[in-house]
Amino acid sequence: MLEQFLPSIVNFSSELADIYVADNASTDNSIGYVKEFFPLVHIVENTTNGGYAKGYNDALKSIDADVYCLINSDIEVSQNWISPILEVFKKEKNTAIIQPKILDYKQKDTFEYAGAGGGFIDLYGYPYCRGRVFNNVEKDTKQFNDVADIFWASGACFFIRSEVYQLLKGFDENYFAHQEEVDLCWRAQNEGFDVKYVGNSTVYHIGGATLQETNPQKTFLNFRNSLLNVIKNVPKQWFLFVVFSRLVLDGVAGIKFLIELRPVHTWAIVRAHLSVYKNFYKFLQKRKRLQKKYNYNLHTSVVWQYFILRRKKFKDLR
Repeated sequence: MLEQFLPSIVNFSSELADIYVADNASTDNSIGYVKEFFPLVHIVENTTNGGYAKGYNDALKSIDADVYCLINSDIEVSQNWISPILEVFKKEKNTAIIQPKILDYKQKDTFEYAGAGGGFIDLYGYPYCRGRVFNNVEKDTKQFNDVADIFWASGACFFIRSEVYQLLKGFDENYFAHQEEVDLCWRAQNEGFDVKYVGNSTVYHIGGATLQETNPQKTFLNFRNSLLNVIKNVPKQWFLFVVFSRLVLDGVAGIKFLIELRPVHTWAIVRAHLSVYKNFYKFLQKRKRLQKKYNYNLHTSVVWQYFILRRKKFKDLR
């Protein structure tokens, strides 16, 4: 990944940004490779592999910047990708988090699953994107070449003001990986900040380079962390209804995996729920500490619209 994608970041970012590789206690020759071939790139060596959440929290402690750009190692950036985002930060003081357009590295005319044209969340806490609803991914026809308010920005390429990151105490390390950026954006909005998408900045993402869609551990993390987002952040007047509904809907998803002869994914959902039950009180306590304002998109169910009403594109959702 470093050999393939670090060159584009160096070539198209060096004039506007300091570049760091945060190494999460790797066991290969990543550090030696960067030192040999990219001597101007700074290296932060984490002592343990705490996943995405703790990995960034640890690494950013030693980095001084007004704005952080957290970018996965499987992303190719394009020329002039940073300037449009910095312009929005400069003009919009209340904007704390920004995501660029994320296209598929293998099909560069198509949005990529992890973020696409900016993220949203439905009544039950299920995330979806402009340009990607569940597994239906749209072609990029410049339909999202705008600057728009979104609910969450993809952790694959995630810009955030450092002062806001520190205010929020970074990512919740209990998530390890997957959907911790949804939680961070939710908490940022609870504090009154805005999350934006800037469509004239483009990056290309392979997606699934760390955990592929077929990996049951990815299913476990996505279902567990999505439910933790609900427990931490859903307004109290909707809390019991949404939590109960999620348990039912996740059960339906488990049955669907069984019908598809993918029982390991059904077991991953069971494990996700067992983990949530085990940590339920801990996350209720976090809810009390973190939630100051409610910012929650009370959309209808994206599950209902996608699977029952067969609405596959973002523009068709109601």
